[in-house]
Parts: sequence; C-alpha cells; structure tokens
Amino acid sequence: MINALASWKKPPSLQPGDTIVGVSPSGAIKDITAVEKAQEIMRSQGYNLELGKHWNAQYGYLGGTDEQRREALLEAFKNPNYKAIIAVRGGYGAARLLEEKDWETIFTNYPKWLIGFSDITSLIWKRAKVNISSIHGPVLTTLAQEPDWSLKRLFNYLKGDSLPPLQGQGWGNGQAEGWLLPANLAVATNILGTPLQPPLNNVILALEDVGEAPYRVDRMLTQWRLMGAFSGVKGIALGRFSGSNGPPNSWTVEEVFRDRLGDLGIPIVSDLPFGHDGVNAILPVGMTVRLDSDQGSLEFI
Repeated sequence: MINALASWKKPPSLQPGDTIVGVSPSGAIKDITAVEKAQEIMRSQGYNLELGKHWNAQYGYLGGTDEQRREALLEAFKNPNYKAIIAVRGGYGAARLLEEKDWETIFTNYPKWLIGFSDITSLIWKRAKVNISSIHGPVLTTLAQEPDWSLKRLFNYLKGDSLPPLQGQGWGNGQAEGWLLPANLAVATNILGTPLQPPLNNVILALEDVGEAPYRVDRMLTQWRLMGAFSGVKGIALGRFSGSNGPPNSWTVEEVFRDRLGDLGIPIVSDLPFGHDGVNAILPVGMTVRLDSDQGSLEFI
C-alpha cells in the first residue's frame, strides 16, 4: 500500500487566534466586498486575517508587478506571525514569480499551509516537487460562496481533523490508491515538462477548469497523452468544468473526457464537488487517497 504522507511534509495545524495572511500572487483584485466577507468568516472561526503587502495592487491584469507579488509571497512565508497563507484570488501570474529565487528551499524551510486553486496550481505543484503539502481549495474572494459543510471541512482540516469522503459519478473500473495531486487543467498543461512539474507517478490526479470549450479540453488532454504524462497516473478525479459549452454539434466536455481518458484503463470518477462556480471542497496535496470508480467515491486515508 502506498503511504504518501510518510515522505510528505504536512504543515503544522492551526490554533485558535492564529493569523492567516492573504496574498495576491496572480491576478488583480476585483471584489473588495468578497474579501471583507472572508475576513468575517475567518473571525467567526477564531482566526485573524491580515492582508499582505501589495494585496490590492494592479499592474495590467496582474496583482502588482512581479517584484511586488514576489516580495509579498516571500514575506508571507518568512513572517513567523503568519501561520497559513491563502490566495486572495486566482487569475494569472503565479508562475511568473517562480522564474527567480530558490523557491524549493524557501518552501522547505517555511512549510506553512498554502490555500488556493486555479492559477495557484503553479505554486501548489512547485511545493509538491519537494513534498510539501498544500490545500487545493477556495481563495479569499470565493470563500463566502462555500456552503457551511465545505467551510467546516476546510477549518476542521486546518485544526488537524480527518476528512470525510467525497462522492461523484464512478465510471466502473475498480479502485486505485495514490497520492493526491489536484490542479487546474489549463494551468497544469502549461507547466508540463517545466521545472514546476512534480513527478506524476503513483498519482491520483484531480482536475477542474472553467470557461474551456470542449475542443480546447480535447487539445489539452491530447497533449498529456502525447507527452506520456498519464503513464504513471493511478486514477483521475474530475471536478467541475463550468462554462465549458461548445458550438452546435460539439461534444460535451464529459464526452471529451470519456473519449480521451476512457481507454487509459484506470479508475475515473467525475462530478466531484470541487472547482469554479460552485462548491469547492478542499483537496490536500500529497495525501494518500483511494479512488473507487465503482462506488464513485474519493476517500482520504
């Protein structure tokens, strides 16, 4: 049996009164009200939420210059008062920050929880290269959209509690165990084969995306196939692919997935409750999981 956490560094659990910092490593903030609501949620859970340096800066479509965003991210990791880090929003730009500095050493020396999804995939995957666990989950601007059960799931896990399974639609091809690697499909595809990509052996890959037409999803999956990127993957957990409608006579996204993934011979579960535009249940990176494509479940071991 795979024991992924034996070699993974799980950041320390949070305690009441701890401070969580919000940073903007990707796009510029659009919704201040959503951030204010997230602050209220954090306070209700017993945590302080501070907003890091340059959190509301703007440089084109980016949340500040690369230098500003890199400075804020470094401060978030190095400041001992900050016990966890949450992205203010996604968008684009996190990968640009990883062109410079020895981030693998920084992540190793300051193993705090990092919470986010979408463009934050770049940071999550870079940390996964040195076996540092992160949380694929809501950003500050989406936190208030989460139902109570999803918020409880996040904050209970930060305290050190176990996670209940998630239920989706099984494709009927048995079970597999592996270490969990969540990602936004488009972001992950763009960093395949780069220094940001962790090993994909013994992985349960969890994918989500937004606004990608079926033919573009097809193109991305075909790139994975051509690169042999699925060869070590043990199973695939599919979340929400919202806003992914095609033109008339197009395949649906689900039809694309069945066409491009159905012959891999591995367990696949779709319709799991994570991703954009709906509930975004947390997925801890590096955790050992069991994917059951007969029962349609993702179990956290």
